[in-house]
Formats: sequence, structure tokens, C-alpha cells
Amino acid sequence: MKRLIFIPTILSALLLPAMALGERRTSEKGSPAIEFAQTSHDFGTVKAADGFLTHEFLFKNAGTAPLTIITVSAPCGCTQPDFDPKPLAPGDSSEITLRFDPSNFSGEFTKTALVRTNVKGRAGRVTLTITGVVIPQK
Repeated sequence: MKRLIFIPTILSALLLPAMALGERRTSEKGSPAIEFAQTSHDFGTVKAADGFLTHEFLFKNAGTAPLTIITVSAPCGCTQPDFDPKPLAPGDSSEITLRFDPSNFSGEFTKTALVRTNVKGRAGRVTLTITGVVIPQK
């Protein structure tokens, strides 16, 4: 009976420090964090005849591990996202470009793009928005 109590006690004494070391190593890896300078842009009033509208959304990795943009998706074919899929080191900056074709629009518009990253939780998803007013072609 003493052996049955003694063995778990020894195992616990040996495993707890190893488990604590593993937790420490996990937390030392850090985590990425995305921080945008702005998440919306208003083009104001534009003429459809002037062609494509482009805006760069600047962001940085405010975390302590590499940040990866997994996807940027726009629900409308009139809005095209462009981004660099390479991981971004902590402290580095990059941009996501949204290109909008106003040729088939008249009046106010609001378009969005959903950014998905390797940041955990809701902070890993960011919605970018572009707005404006289109004056139609004559």
C-alpha cells in the first residue's frame, strides 16, 4: 500500500517542473497581433468614367510572433483585394490594397473585405470598408 502512494508522489514531483517548463516555453513563443492605421476609407464623390479606385490599408504586426494574412475576401466581384501572403515579422508593416471598379455603379456605395489572419479569436478577423458616391457615366 505504501508503494502505491509513494510512486504517484514521486511521479508528481518529477513531472510538475517539466510541465511548468513546457508552459513557459509556449508563452515565450509569443503571438501575432494585427493593428491597422485605419479600417475604412471614404473616396468621396467620384466619376464612374475615371476608372478604378485604389486604396492601401496599412497595418503592422504589433505582436511577438510572425503574422500571416490567410485570406482577404470581398463578396462582390467589383472589389479586388491584393496582399502579400508571406509571414510578417513582429514590428514590421505591410498593406492590403482594395481596388474598386465604379463603372457599373451610380450613387452611394459601401464595399467590404474580410481579412483573416493567424491571430487567435475575433481579433484575427478584420473588416475593411470603402465608401463613396459614384457619378454615373453620361
